[in-house]
Amino acid sequence: MKIKTSLALFAAAAALSACIDGGQRPQPVSSQPAPTTVEGNWADPNGLLSTFSGGQFQTRTTDGTNTQMASGSYTTAPGGVIQINLYSNVKRTSSLVNCALVNTNQLNCTSDSGSQFSLRRS
Repeated sequence: MKIKTSLALFAAAAALSACIDGGQRPQPVSSQPAPTTVEGNWADPNGLLSTFSGGQFQTRTTDGTNTQMASGSYTTAPGGVIQINLYSNVKRTSSLVNCALVNTNQLNCTSDSGSQFSLRRS
């Protein structure tokens, strides 16, 4: 009986020691957190690249000439709406554009004249 009791106690001790954590394990961390701002580069289907950085943005062509098509500033309003004050170098006009970050890779925008467009994070 002593051997059976000893074996049972040994097995119980081994099972309990397997449950004890010798230290804290680091939590898994995503290699790249999902972006929640417009900061970065965005492309449109017409071959234009818009760069948002520190409240300023520029839109340039991607045809090799790197021509600046528009520039301006942006802010994030309550509710997450991104408001862009845009100056078009082509039309030589200013306009206000409201955009919504619908997911980490898509920005849907509507200008004050009602035209709509989408940008994809690049």
